[in-house]
Amino acid sequence: MIATPLLPTSVVGSHGLPGWVWLAREAMAAGRLGALDLRELTEDATQLALLDQERAGVDVLTTGEMGRVRFIIGFYDRLTGIRALEATRKLGQPLWDTNTPFEVIEKIGAPQGLGIVDEFRLARSLTGKRLKATVPGPSTLMVPLKLGGAYRDETTLLADLVTLVNAECRALVAAGADFIQIDEPHHGMYAGRVHDVTRGLNAAVAGIDAKIAVHVCFGNLYGRPFSAVRDYRNLFPVLGELAASQVVLEFANRGLEDAARFKEWPPHLELGAGVVDVKAFKAETAEDVAARIRALLGCVPADKLWLNPDCGFWETPRWIVKQKLAALVGGAQIVRRELGARDART
Repeated sequence: MIATPLLPTSVVGSHGLPGWVWLAREAMAAGRLGALDLRELTEDATQLALLDQERAGVDVLTTGEMGRVRFIIGFYDRLTGIRALEATRKLGQPLWDTNTPFEVIEKIGAPQGLGIVDEFRLARSLTGKRLKATVPGPSTLMVPLKLGGAYRDETTLLADLVTLVNAECRALVAAGADFIQIDEPHHGMYAGRVHDVTRGLNAAVAGIDAKIAVHVCFGNLYGRPFSAVRDYRNLFPVLGELAASQVVLEFANRGLEDAARFKEWPPHLELGAGVVDVKAFKAETAEDVAARIRALLGCVPADKLWLNPDCGFWETPRWIVKQKLAALVGGAQIVRRELGARDART
């Protein structure tokens, strides 16, 4: 396993899409690209995402998720047993209620997997740096699904989605993945169901021989959160139950007013702290990031703190993403030097 420095830097998942990828997606929708064109597009875009992360100095990379569509929507093309429904709203600005919903019409399945293994293998062939695989959680995959067919309750549907996610994680480990992040962004918003979400997540990673992280935020579709109330009070009761060694949370956009609560952070868990705001158009400076890190170090030991953006970058212009990555790494370097100087004085 590749060693990481104190205060390791990583990213949550997606990288900023270059303009030519947006153009290529229009060509895809028009049926103008063949299978070899798509393969070349995915490889070139993935290589670009990895190079941007490497050049910035990020310690643990992700694939960039360059072939995915709107976080999870692309996965439903790989699922059997569902059919697309009309969006409930089509006029005005796109937001959460303009996404395509799906109805389950028979037993759900993913005969060819979710495609994350191929994504990981490609990235693994293009970089020698440590790589984190990112997988949607079962409760997140259930969000746009409407019950139907053989499913009369969410419990049964969730159980089958757990099976799909577990199979994808097992295949990732077989492909060489040793670090897998499960994305359950709404985990903190399920006030009355947080234990159910946790049990589903734990079942999804059961038997997986890899470092497990769990990403929890409050949504970022079209640069906007899902919920007006954004704190992690619902998550704290289940932190000790999570079958994970790291929890990845957003802080930069929300602010650090509730940081004192994290003095209760379980000592066995690493905190992947969002210190870069993906919803803000303007890039932070390295000193901005360093100030956020210092505030978190008042609550979490340095050897348990990882640093990352609040969420994925796919909605952020790539030129700003590169600036934000530079600030992330620069802020970490500033605080590492400060901690080194402090240790030298003691």
